[in-house]
Amino acid sequence: MHKSFLSIHFIKISYLKKHFPASMMVLLLLSFANVQGQDKDSTHPRPARNARPDRWPGIHANLVRGPYLQVATNNSIIVRWRTNTLTRSVVNYGAGENDLSMEAEDPALTYEHKVKLTGLEPRTRYYYAIGGGPGDTLQKGSSNYFVTMPAPGTEGAYRIGVFGDCGNNSINQRSVRDKVQQYIADKPMDAWILLGDNAYNYGTDPEFQENFFNVYKDDLLRKYPLFPCPGNHDYNDIYQYNTTAQATHDIAYYQNFSMPTQGEAGGVPSGTQAFYSFDIGNIHFLSLDSYGKEDNATRLYDTAGAQVQWIKKDLEAFHNTRRGWVIAYWHHPPYTMGSHNSDKESELVKIRENFIRILERYGVDLILCGHSHLYERSRLMSGHYGMEASFNAASHNLSSSSALYDGSENSCPYLKDTLTNQGTVYVVTGSAGAMGHKQTTYPHDAMYYSYNEKGGASIIEVNENKLELKWICSDGEIRDHFVMMKDVNKTRTIMAKKGKPVTLTASFVGNYNWSGSKETTRSITVKPKGKKTVYEVTDPYTCLKDRFEIMLIR
Repeated sequence: MHKSFLSIHFIKISYLKKHFPASMMVLLLLSFANVQGQDKDSTHPRPARNARPDRWPGIHANLVRGPYLQVATNNSIIVRWRTNTLTRSVVNYGAGENDLSMEAEDPALTYEHKVKLTGLEPRTRYYYAIGGGPGDTLQKGSSNYFVTMPAPGTEGAYRIGVFGDCGNNSINQRSVRDKVQQYIADKPMDAWILLGDNAYNYGTDPEFQENFFNVYKDDLLRKYPLFPCPGNHDYNDIYQYNTTAQATHDIAYYQNFSMPTQGEAGGVPSGTQAFYSFDIGNIHFLSLDSYGKEDNATRLYDTAGAQVQWIKKDLEAFHNTRRGWVIAYWHHPPYTMGSHNSDKESELVKIRENFIRILERYGVDLILCGHSHLYERSRLMSGHYGMEASFNAASHNLSSSSALYDGSENSCPYLKDTLTNQGTVYVVTGSAGAMGHKQTTYPHDAMYYSYNEKGGASIIEVNENKLELKWICSDGEIRDHFVMMKDVNKTRTIMAKKGKPVTLTASFVGNYNWSGSKETTRSITVKPKGKKTVYEVTDPYTCLKDRFEIMLIR
């Protein structure tokens, strides 16, 4: 028996003898011993247990919140939910809706349930049920499933939802939700991210319940892992605490979500829920906090502060280990003329002047923000840190294209290479719930496309070295999209032996026209006969072209 158990639980034996009969004392001591014996890894997977019908509880706890999925990796995930009374935490899971052959549990009595499933296979669908143990299932069914992440760095096809300023319990919030669900019905997401202001108006727990968890509980939350970031309304606690919340982080947001703070989902450990990184295949994400304070002093725009120093370490580590897409997201945008003005609000000005140049220096591809209740999207740009009037398209835009990549005039993708890696696209997508007015100077000169008449959410679709963002509105219309590509338009010299077949593969994802061949596949196999033979492959819009020079050797 542990010394702590003796010191804590036997110190009042004389008191127990005086006030309780001997039989009651035995039961109390056995209870203490059972609690002490629960000091172990409570989420280690094991075969599911069956309950005898005569041992099932007659009265069950009620499900108040969830389930929802957190801290997803290629081999683990956290399942969370809330009940109206104290009960234990058990997740049964397996390969099919009726094949929940594995179990993970936490035997501690709690209202807030967090169970980590480990030992999972990458890129695999698992069904799950939640409850308090055998015979006490709170929820299960065909909609209770998740798909584990791919191994970090793996190239493939991925889809991520982006919801900004969503939690206001409005008709617009539900309309946007419904249209996103329709869009992903036959092409599901791998995860979704939140851009802050997730629960209006004060970020209280009841507001999170009513305006966020109740709205998304039937589909998005139970199927797709969620990676949030906070906004000012999440920090805007009430009573006397609203002046201290930025420094203490003692707000409902941090109680309601779990984050990969130890680098378990990819990236450098941050050690804090406020900011963190994670990988989905060959996409590296940074979730940042633009409102809270670190060390009771510094914020995102303080480049010597803890958050920025971690960002530098994380991006340095990523670029030293592998290539891929890098996406950073936080709440306050550096460029906007919607419901907020990036020329007049000090937080936005300081982020633009002091911070974003660091991300551009590391070649971050896409920056996503909310806060302003509309949609705005720039071209591929770099180097603009002043007021709107100082923006010069000729010097700050690295491409004049719309990047719609639809055959219209001047619509070729934004192109980047991993060597120079220059240019960033800035997107404000803050109308998944809230909607607002626009400034008299709307639209911002740095933005190629701006729209504030309807709300919407964004979908990021990555397929290897192609990235596309689509903005889905509350009426289902995709009003804007753009395409970025990396490491395309290649010229290659191939040495080959005469008579031996050579396989040629285009550097880009899409549709293909091969010179000297009727093939339309990404790869073709040829048998060149001349000493030097040239093959070219283009896309249908003549935006992309690879050139292969095959030299025959003996």
